[in-house]
Amino acid sequence: MPETTHATSTVLPALPALSAQAERLIELGVHEIIGLSTAELRTFAGATEAPAGGDGTLLAVHPNQAPASALAPLLRRDGKQGFVVTDMSDIDLFAPLDKITLPDAPLYLLTGLDRGDRMANWSPNEALPALTAEARTPLLLTEGIHWVLQQPAVLERNHCFMTIGSRLCKAHGTLDARTPAIWISNGTGRDGRERRNAPKVGWCWAGNRHTWLGIASATGRRTQDR
Repeated sequence: MPETTHATSTVLPALPALSAQAERLIELGVHEIIGLSTAELRTFAGATEAPAGGDGTLLAVHPNQAPASALAPLLRRDGKQGFVVTDMSDIDLFAPLDKITLPDAPLYLLTGLDRGDRMANWSPNEALPALTAEARTPLLLTEGIHWVLQQPAVLERNHCFMTIGSRLCKAHGTLDARTPAIWISNGTGRDGRERRNAPKVGWCWAGNRHTWLGIASATGRRTQDR
């Protein structure tokens, strides 16, 4: 097992209040993607918001309602639009691992988010059992995108993250070796120079380690904050 890094590179700012997160999704048009009215989205945020404002809780949309292919282009960094790598055209077929149970609702909450810097240089195969032993759950790709939409500072060059809760199951039942990740494009290869510094949704092999990619996780998912 690789050595664990205990300190993160930066102290990330607190997430906005859930009501502000709802407004952000409305601004981006996510409510139209999922077929909810602005009133429904605002009502959910208001009903689940903690008295202190909900810091540390992320408002997420069920991936069946808003797939990664629809969310990735909403990402922005340095004025550059987010994108999905060309060799991940099957991105929306990546589904939650069997051990992950999502709330049966279009909107839900995640708590205890961690970018996973301490697991930089761990492979997904090494990290998953360790997170399970800690009673933590790996983020889905869509959840990682929602996090960056609400807190852009979480995507930091040399300290990006994998979302190993989303995997593609092949027809014969085994997992595809790719694991999704969110990082920052260098503008090389098929990305194109015009995409340098843009938020990028790509993949890494499940057995490979990367010093600049943490393993993002949370403490849990629920539909109510109380």
